[in-house]
Amino acid sequence: MKYYAVIDTNVVVSSLLSETSNPGKIVSLVKNNTIIPLINKEILDEYQDVLTRNKFPFTEEKVNETIKLFLSTGIQLDRTKTDEIFSDKGDIVFYEIVLTGNKERDSYLITGNIRHFPKKTFVVTPSKMLEIIESN
Repeated sequence: MKYYAVIDTNVVVSSLLSETSNPGKIVSLVKNNTIIPLINKEILDEYQDVLTRNKFPFTEEKVNETIKLFLSTGIQLDRTKTDEIFSDKGDIVFYEIVLTGNKERDSYLITGNIRHFPKKTFVVTPSKMLEIIESN
């Protein structure tokens, strides 16, 4: 079974810091095409910006490999505008892309910062996403 998901930047960062963590398992599921990422240019640009910050130990090669993974496996979507209020305006794009994804198929937003998003059944933590996959 395939699952469609917007993957928040914090999950991508955590996956690179520890491949055996739940976020690491999420990205492994992207690599084996169990999870199909829902993306747009803004999300990819944020991944690039955050992953290349000096505070992270990621090589240019690892960052490029990660971006290429999401580009090659992902589905690019346009945003569906929302009236929801966000404390961090940078989170809106992730939510609006999952809204677009939900128009055609069940889609999830996987984040380690669940409190930053509206309480919806499709906004899940990496561990909850793994539970959903394992239960099917």
